[in-house]
Amino acid sequence: MIHAERAALAADLAGRSDEEWETPSLCEGLSVREVLAHITAGASLGPARWMAGVIKCRFDFDKQVAMRLAEQLGQSAEETLRRFNRVVTSTTTANPVKAMLGETVVHGEDIRRPLRIRHAYPTETITALAEYYRSSDFVVVAKKRAVGLRLVADDGPFEAGEGPLVSGPTLALVMAMTGRAVFCDDLEGDGVSTLRERCNSM
Repeated sequence: MIHAERAALAADLAGRSDEEWETPSLCEGLSVREVLAHITAGASLGPARWMAGVIKCRFDFDKQVAMRLAEQLGQSAEETLRRFNRVVTSTTTANPVKAMLGETVVHGEDIRRPLRIRHAYPTETITALAEYYRSSDFVVVAKKRAVGLRLVADDGPFEAGEGPLVSGPTLALVMAMTGRAVFCDDLEGDGVSTLRERCNSM
């Protein structure tokens, strides 16, 4: 699933203009090009190298993220994309596999949404990710955003939780659970305002 989504993202970004590469992503302060470099970094770090970076950065995790991003950015957008293409089939990771799937999909949408690129995810992939996030706060807060809400996908089998209803596309549920408030625009139900508030505050 991870390899397929990386390959799809690489294909979507081929031939983009310099202006598109500098478009602000959904990750505050980062361009779409910088987010792609961040994904490349995540696919290039095993546990030992990750820990070495943590120690080098004196356990400042944000500093390490910035350092690894800079390592993969390259001198041009074309080089950034080439580096990403080299890790499309990588199995290197310092995180659980589901977390890496989330990294690929969520950051992929951080890139695609501002560029108005639509991608059709396999139901199995996006449902697995929704199930993961509704029960996990590892790497990114998600479970805390979903607690006390009834989440129901209208394009797949995903259903979870009890409380005010939040319904809509599985992708929008995933992205809202991971803090992307703009995806709340794609959702309906009495619980949407609560989820949106949590996106903006957690």
